[in-house]
Amino acid sequence: MRAKELRDMPTAELRAKLHELQERLVALRMKKRIGGLESPALLRTTRRDIARILTILRERQEAIR
Repeated sequence: MRAKELRDMPTAELRAKLHELQERLVALRMKKRIGGLESPALLRTTRRDIARILTILRERQEAIR
């Protein structure tokens, strides 16, 4: 996801997306351990998407203060 797309989302939706991506990351890690991971790049992109969302949530939290 692009950062611009994420910035346009409401905070509640961002939190839901974060939870979804964290679950996806756990599932991908399990597949990697078992050996059924089709694309190792999915791990990297999922981690980066999580980091983007966390960054945006942090920015919003700091803006409130």
